Amino acid sequence: MDEEKYMKRCIQLAQNGLCNTPPNPMVGAVIVCQGKIIGEGYHIRCGEAHAEVNAIKSVKDPSMLKNSTIYVSLEPCSHYGKTPPCADLIIEKRIPRIVIGCQDPFSKVSGRGIQKLKDAGCEVVVGILEKECRHLIRRFTTFYLEHRPYITLKWAESTDKFIDLRRNGGKPVLLSSPLTSMLVHKKRAEHKAIMVGTHTALLDNPTLTVRNWYGPSPVRLVLDRKGTLPPTLHLFDGTVPTVVFTERPQESRPNLEYLLINYNEDVLPQIMSILYQRGLQSILVEGGSELLQSFIDKNLWDEVLVEESPMILQSGINAPIINNKSSYDIEWSFGRKIRHYISVI
Repeated sequence: MDEEKYMKRCIQLAQNGLCNTPPNPMVGAVIVCQGKIIGEGYHIRCGEAHAEVNAIKSVKDPSMLKNSTIYVSLEPCSHYGKTPPCADLIIEKRIPRIVIGCQDPFSKVSGRGIQKLKDAGCEVVVGILEKECRHLIRRFTTFYLEHRPYITLKWAESTDKFIDLRRNGGKPVLLSSPLTSMLVHKKRAEHKAIMVGTHTALLDNPTLTVRNWYGPSPVRLVLDRKGTLPPTLHLFDGTVPTVVFTERPQESRPNLEYLLINYNEDVLPQIMSILYQRGLQSILVEGGSELLQSFIDKNLWDEVLVEESPMILQSGINAPIINNKSSYDIEWSFGRKIRHYISVI
């Protein structure tokens, strides 16, 4: 179907905004006249023009708009935010037909943009590739409906299901290849925060920055209940905003903030609430095994990426276990098998 073909293009365009649109959703738009695409656009960056605006601006002959259909992956907005309502612009440009992937879950918009377009006499079609369009905005949906960040867990494990040797006094082992390590940096750029536990911070001394990919480094988060992590760690170098969750009051300094939480209660809901209040829409959890397993045991995750290394360790720290029988897809990246789990929203 042509409708699905153009909506697929909307989704493809929208994905270009993954790193820069949050906390807004990713949206793509395509304008078609007489079976030909005459305009395209996507939401490039939060605070800037929406997909519909960019698509309309890209049309070389505006007189064609009154005989066109605009396809958009998400319901056009009807309220004033940082930009004017897209529904008003579509009406102003006299675009007679609008095809929408899915309705906006955001309460200020939900259904109102569609109704405004219908009230203006436009033909409106809703629900083309709806499942795919909802999947596109899953981070936005999770953040605004569940009041927490979208949570991605990531680790690499050996063929025999270990993630490290150090439980038995061994040395650190690198299970990722140089190329799959590059993809880890890509994932970091696609998330607004990144988290590790105390042991990983101490033993690995990670920087948790984006170095082998283009994009911003996420806010670094580390658990340090007793305040025992040494100040010489890379995490405390002040180059990237870093938050330490602790029960020991300490003086914050530039780009390093200590936040008190109650370790006698479940810490993860406390942390997720803080991240939501700060507008951090997504978080990548890189380890270690204990921290990852705690997210899994509480069913507090949306996506899991497990890289399967051909190495055999025979002993060490056990890899986390996804114990709720979730299904997964197999992906291949640079010769490595990646198990990709996605929770059902």
